[in-house]
Amino acid sequence: MASRPRKGPVARFARAVALGAALWVVTTVGVIVALRWIDPPTSAFMLQSRIEALFAREPGYQLRHEWRDWDQISREAALAVVASEDQQFPEHGGFDFRQIDKALADRESGRRMRGASTISQQVAKNLFLWSGQGWFRKGLEACITVVIELTWSKQRILEVYLNIAEFGRGTYGVEAAAQRFFHKSASRMNRAEAALLAAVLPNPVLMRVDAPSSYVRQRQRWIEQQMRGLGGTPYVSRME
Repeated sequence: MASRPRKGPVARFARAVALGAALWVVTTVGVIVALRWIDPPTSAFMLQSRIEALFAREPGYQLRHEWRDWDQISREAALAVVASEDQQFPEHGGFDFRQIDKALADRESGRRMRGASTISQQVAKNLFLWSGQGWFRKGLEACITVVIELTWSKQRILEVYLNIAEFGRGTYGVEAAAQRFFHKSASRMNRAEAALLAAVLPNPVLMRVDAPSSYVRQRQRWIEQQMRGLGGTPYVSRME
């Protein structure tokens, strides 16, 4: 009886890579499904921020983060981030293809590219991945976004986003931001305060809540206008 030919090192390596990838997929999907009910204690971005500060020996760095459930967060805060970041959030399945088309058109024309990431994509990136642009990372982000949209409710996606978004250097989540900048809980924030927090989301390190530039104030006013245009806090009830 003839013996089977032994697999070469390339074949063994390819099999190991395939098995590793399959294990990563199964593990990641399992974690995403579990996080529908379990509140994440941290995020990839928080860990990255802490490591960067450690290696840079950044003086005065403090990571602030306090989880708050949906019912403990002002509806104004929820409405503000939707008005600022993703007004099609209740309707889309994770990707806003109209904004993607506009971003690509800006790129082709040489104009400054606008942000096209939805709140769902930002949750996927902030929770599991790293900062940067590469196609590999974007591919992972898209895959994770699909799983999140299939397994989480819109309310859960928004709740997690509100708890892991960065609002200032080392300040993650609306509770930590409300305590740091307004000396109150996230449940007591008013519309102007919520809009100011949302105004710095594009770059919460350069754009500061505690020392808002004229541009940040302009964004704050625009966000308040959008919040009114969406119909106010009853708009958020569509996700509950």
